[in-house]
Formats: sequence, structure tokens, C-alpha cells
Amino acid sequence: MIVKMRKLHLAALSYDRDGILDALERTHAVEVKEYADTEGTAPLKSDAEDLSSYLASLETALGTLLSYAELAAQADKTAAPVKDGFSVSYSEFMAAKEYRPRADLLVERTAALTEEKLSAASEEIRLTRAIAAAKPYAPAKRPFDHYCDGKSVAVRFGYVPSSAWENLKQRLGELPLAAYEETATEDGVLLTALCHKSVADELESVLSANNFSPCPYTGAQTGGGLLAELNAQLSAVQSRMQSIEKELTELSSEVRSLKIYCDYVGFRLEKAKASEKMRTTEHAFFLEAFVPADEEENVRAALDGRELPVFYEFSDPAEDEFVPTLAKNNKVVENFELITNMYSPPSAREFDPNTVMSFFYSLFLGFIMADIGYGLMMLIGGGIIYFKSRKGGLKSLSGVFSFCGIFTIVWGFLFNSLFGIPILPYTVMPDPQTRMYQVMGIGLPAVLVVSLMLGVIQLMAGYLCKAVQSWRRGSIWDGIFDGVVWAVFSLGVEFALLGLVEDFGIPFMTTAGGIIAGVSLLVAVCTAGRKQKFLGKITKGFGSLYGLISYFSDVLSYLRLYALMLTGAIIAQVVSQYAIQMLTSGSFLVAVGAILMVVGHIFNLAIGLLGAYIHTARLQYIEFFGKFYEGDGELFVPLGSEKKHIYLENAA
Repeated sequence: MIVKMRKLHLAALSYDRDGILDALERTHAVEVKEYADTEGTAPLKSDAEDLSSYLASLETALGTLLSYAELAAQADKTAAPVKDGFSVSYSEFMAAKEYRPRADLLVERTAALTEEKLSAASEEIRLTRAIAAAKPYAPAKRPFDHYCDGKSVAVRFGYVPSSAWENLKQRLGELPLAAYEETATEDGVLLTALCHKSVADELESVLSANNFSPCPYTGAQTGGGLLAELNAQLSAVQSRMQSIEKELTELSSEVRSLKIYCDYVGFRLEKAKASEKMRTTEHAFFLEAFVPADEEENVRAALDGRELPVFYEFSDPAEDEFVPTLAKNNKVVENFELITNMYSPPSAREFDPNTVMSFFYSLFLGFIMADIGYGLMMLIGGGIIYFKSRKGGLKSLSGVFSFCGIFTIVWGFLFNSLFGIPILPYTVMPDPQTRMYQVMGIGLPAVLVVSLMLGVIQLMAGYLCKAVQSWRRGSIWDGIFDGVVWAVFSLGVEFALLGLVEDFGIPFMTTAGGIIAGVSLLVAVCTAGRKQKFLGKITKGFGSLYGLISYFSDVLSYLRLYALMLTGAIIAQVVSQYAIQMLTSGSFLVAVGAILMVVGHIFNLAIGLLGAYIHTARLQYIEFFGKFYEGDGELFVPLGSEKKHIYLENAA
């Protein structure tokens, strides 16, 4: 159900603001709202922008240290770093403010080490390339400045790849007044070519045509000395990088404390943003907030317990005032709030659809999967994830699949299917592949007809929800004519469908259903324009008749239940049949059959759940919600609820 909200009005001295916000945060039941612009007051300024920037630097450092903590855990097989969602007592959380000096040092040192490592990595790349370029010159025994022109002799020293050497060697032998010295290297030849300066241009032409690369180095150093120097520099850089990584790994031992502090700064940022919604005078501040009605006493106790000079009172929100939405349901239905909120949270003043929707969602998803084996996998797998997760979307989604697994098992028994294999001596539901129902002399798949009947039942429930919503608002006649009448019409349609199926042998239901549907439709047409003037009454009445097209279009949408169910059933049956044949073959195919049985059914379950999740949600959003749901609500977000890394315990 949707919780009724109360409005908190509070005034206190400005220097007590921080303590009062701490007290309100402790209750997890107060959402600060924008205070109206009042004469004599001014907006309360905050340091939200600075805190946001500071928190970003903390999160950056945390991300860096966390990566090193994970690498260290993998290398040493030690305990993994603390995962998000660990419990922290309230006293430990509030004491995190004392961690700031250490946190600032961590941020500064982590940033410096990261920058230094990036610089070292860049230098490592440069040196690696330099070593690769200098390696061919390692055999050179003379200093590089030895290879220079003489008074009448031109000297060319450089490298020639192996593929070009034989041709170059021949050309050098044909060149007059020239000589050369060669030294073989791993991939080519280190060449020293000499000639009289009168033929230097010709030598240059020959060398250039055969991929000769002149030596780029000069000075008194030999090739071996240069290579040794570069290797020493590379070793020093790599040693420095290892030292940096070691220090970052040591700093990563503070990941847990840094996570707590990040969330503490996040809470300070929340308070700063909340303060921007308040108004202030020279000495006092004014606050308005929404509080769930059942938490009012807790908020009173928290404020009174501070023993601060504070004035506060509670009132009901104005009828036209926007109020945030807080739904409180049992543990099962609570998980399905995720499905509704993906469409739109309900308005705080409307009927909570989650209880009814959760039943139909589970019914339809179970109908699509309809297998005992798949249901057990959903129930057990979803349950394990649910109980291992703290909070959030993954926990809710696993809870949805786990609960839907129960419905899947029930439908699996009704359709007599265990991984696509019949295991019972009887079947309650018709075979989705072969069984046909005769409807007005036309053969239709039996499960297709069942899908349509299930759809009419949900549409009837949607109109009843419309009636309940109208009655909650005091609109008795709207509930009857816009809700109950159309629900009765749906009941008539359901009876008519039952009578039209010749296999059921109840043809009188067609007449009974037709009468019920016809009378209720007539009432709907006559009352559709009850709030309009003369011409409006007529157009509204015809509009309701036109709405029949939309109604039966909605009914046909439920055919997707049959299509998805049939697809999954056929795949499950085929996988099991082939796997069993291999398992009973007595050959090496036994192993293949076992793999096919496991992988095939896991794949079918995953694909089936994806389709069932999406299409079942669509039936709720469009066909069901379209009958009564308003939505456009905003979820209640209490002060202090935006914890990213920790789970804050209530106990001090």
C-alpha cells in the first residue's frame, strides 16, 4: 500500500542546523522539500559544489586503490577487498569525519603516484622503441664518431635488411674506388662502406636503392655501450614502476576506511543540497519536509532527543500539493515494485497496483515458462541471489524470478512437463502443441484460447482496480459506471468464450455471457456522458462503443502468452529428446548428451526468462495499467539514503 505522508514544519537556530539534520538523517524518514519564498527570508547558501568536487577526487582515488587491492588479492590469493554493501554502525559512520587528514593524504599521494606511473609508462614505451632501434648497432666495436668522412674518403655506416643485402653486395662490388665491411646481425647486416669522394654520389644512389638506413647515432659511444645504457635506463624505469605499484598496493589496504569516508562526504553533500532548499534569516533557518505518517513519532523522538531549541509541527499536505510516493508492502510484493517503478512510480494519492500486479505478473511469467525443472532453477537460483544480496535492483529482480518460479512449478505440473518430458500419468492442461478446441466450428490451439481467457480475467481485475481507486476518492458513481460496469462486461465476455468452446459442452454460457455483456455495455453507453451536456452525452456514449475496438485489441495482446510458452516448450522438448538419445547410446555421445542437457536447458531458460520478463511487463504496463493507473509519481527519498558503498545499521 502507499503510505500516507505528513508534512514537517521546523524552525531552529542556524548554528544548530547540522545537528538537526544529523538527527533527521538517523530516522531515514525525512525528505526535505523546497521551502517557499517567504518575505524576510533568504535562500540558504551551501558548499555543495565544493563537496561534490571533493567527493569526486575521493572516488577517483578509491577506484585506483580498489583496482590494486583486487590485483593483490588475485596474485596472493588473499581475501578479496571489501565489497560494497558491508555493514557499518552509526557511531563508526559519524566518526569517519576524523579520517579526513588521512583521506586527503591518500588522495594526494594516490594522484601523485598515478601521474608518476603514467609518466614512467610513457618513458618505458620510449626506451623500448629506442632499444629496438639501437639493437642492430650492438656489434659495432668502434665509437659512432669514428665513422666520418676523411679528407678524400667518404664513409657511410648503417644498417641493411637481409632481403636487400645480396643485391647491394653485388652493386658495391661493381662500384669503382669503393670498399665495404659487413657484420651480420640477427635480421640484417651492419655495413661500413667507403669510397673516393669522386664517386660518393653514386654510392649514395646505390645504398638508397637497396633500403640502406644510415646510422642515426653520433658521439664517442659504441653500439654495445649505447644498448647497455638504454637497457639500464629501462631497468630503472621498470624498477620504479614496480615500486609505485607496491606503494599503491600498500595504500589499498585502506579501501574499507576510504569507502566509509566517501559515503560520509556523500552524506555531507546530501545535507548541503538539502540546505539549499531551506530559507534563513539572520539567526534562524526554516525547513519543510515530508515524513511517512507511521514515522511521525520517531521523528519527534529524534528531534526531542537532541534537546536543542527547535520549534516544529506536523500537518497534512494540501490537496493540490505534490507528495512523494512511499509504498510499503510485504517482502514478496516489495520486489515487484521494481517492475512498476520501471514504468512509473504510482502517484502518492492513487491505488497501489503492486499487490494485484504481482499476482498476474507471476501467473503469466509462470504460464510462459510452465516447466517443473525451470521453476525449480528459478526458485533456487533466484533465492540464493536474493538472500546473498543486501539491497537494490539485483535483489528485487532475483526475488521476482524466485517467486515466479513457484508459479512456474505449478503450471509445470498442470502441463506435465519436467524439462520438456512428461512425468505424470495424466495432464490437466491441454497439450500446447497438438490439442485443438473447436470454437464456432473452427479449430484453434487450445492453449491460445486459454491465453485469451487469462487476458480477459486481468482486464476485469483492472476495471475493479479502477472502481476501488474512484471509491477511495469518494467518487462512488465513477467507480460503478467506469469500473464495475466494465468489469461485469469482461465477466460476460469470459462466459461467452467458455460457451463458444464446444469442447467444454456448456453452450448456454454463450447466451448468459452475451446478455451480461450486452446489458453492461448498454449501461456503459448510457452513463458515459453523465457529466456532459446534451451533445456531449451522445458523443461520449458513441465513444464508449468505439472503445470496444481498443478492448478487444487488448484481449488479443494476450496471445503472446501462448506464442512464448509454445516456443519454450518445443525447445525444451527437443533438447531433452536429443540429450536422452545420446545419454542412452552407450558410446562417447554420453558426454555430449550430458553437456547438451545442461547447456541446452540453461540457454532455453535464459532466453525464455528474457522474453517472459519483457512481454509480461508489457501486458502490465499497457493492457492492465491502461485501465486505471495514473503514475507520474516520484519516489520518497529520505535524507541519508544515498549510500553508495556501505549499509548503515540503525544501532549506534
